[in-house]
Amino acid sequence: MHSVQTFRHLHDEATAWRRYLHQNPELDYRVHNTAAFVTEKLASFGINHIETGIAETGIVALIQGEGGDGPTIGLRADMDALPIVESSNKSWSSKIPGKMHACGHDGHTAMLLGAARYLANTHNFKGTVALIFQPAEEDGQGAQRMVQEGIMDRFGISQVFGMHNMPGMDVGKFGICDGSIMAALDEFDIIVKGKGGHAAAPHLTIDPVVVGAQIIVALQTLISRNTNPIDALVISVTRLSASEAYNIIPEQVELGGTVRSLSSALRDFAERQIKACAEGIARGLGAEIEFRYRRLEPLTINHTEGTNQAIKAARGLVGHCAVDEKIKPLMGSEDFAYMLQARPGAFIFIGNGPTAGLHNPAYDFDDEVLPYGIGYWVNLVETALAL
Repeated sequence: MHSVQTFRHLHDEATAWRRYLHQNPELDYRVHNTAAFVTEKLASFGINHIETGIAETGIVALIQGEGGDGPTIGLRADMDALPIVESSNKSWSSKIPGKMHACGHDGHTAMLLGAARYLANTHNFKGTVALIFQPAEEDGQGAQRMVQEGIMDRFGISQVFGMHNMPGMDVGKFGICDGSIMAALDEFDIIVKGKGGHAAAPHLTIDPVVVGAQIIVALQTLISRNTNPIDALVISVTRLSASEAYNIIPEQVELGGTVRSLSSALRDFAERQIKACAEGIARGLGAEIEFRYRRLEPLTINHTEGTNQAIKAARGLVGHCAVDEKIKPLMGSEDFAYMLQARPGAFIFIGNGPTAGLHNPAYDFDDEVLPYGIGYWVNLVETALAL
């Protein structure tokens, strides 16, 4: 097991990669330059088995260990950026207007490249490492498409692991837990249909604005009065569209929002009860609703064996106390969940220090994190594929 000092020599090179990627962000599946950059680097490390064009721009590269036959484990990094105007004012800020790496995927990619460089030189493991560079994490489809296109069976992957930076956690620290670590994500739309008219004569209308307002307030009681307080469920109404005029009561109002949950039972409850709540209120006030509910990303669930392997790898790198093995689950979602549905493994958080939060225009990945991420990946490989 290696300490972080083993990987300090890779810091400058990985920083250069990361800052290049940060200056040249790309969105969703359109990460063509990023994918070409990754492919070129992998080939320069002497990696011969590189397959591109998976889920349009995804990459899987294989490194064989020198310890003979063994299983294949997958290590995943996401590559896409966000449609945000950067305000970090760093010398390496985005050169692409309206696009930036506001979630640290540039750092994730650089850390996996650093691990690839090290592992391609040492081969100190048995079996195979599958390096998975994924597009389109931010829209929640990239991991699902890579799984649907058969990467687990095609490359014989038996376990899969992911990692994400966490602002607010000290550099050099890690956080993980067994079981659910990130929430399922769903979206809903409620169209309230009433009877429009003049704002001066509300008695001649069925005002969908009033109905919609009562629905918004009532949805909060699904959490405060209908679920166990220790259960994790978040229902947020984030969209509201009504009349554009001051003196018109509209025919309909459109509401929309998200549901985040940490169990399948809560997810089912939310879908069922949001509809029932909205229908009941609308019916009582003479209106009707149209309801749509979309399940987007599943729960990100760590498996026990993979979690234990991840903890061992991280503690070997930074020591026992720097790894929180019982971190509280996050209510954000992560499309790596699809890979953990397909194969056992684990998802871990790595500290990014006191930076701006994720998806914030002022955010930037801390380059001091790079040796820790590289070292974690290498230790994980040498733990899961031990000679």
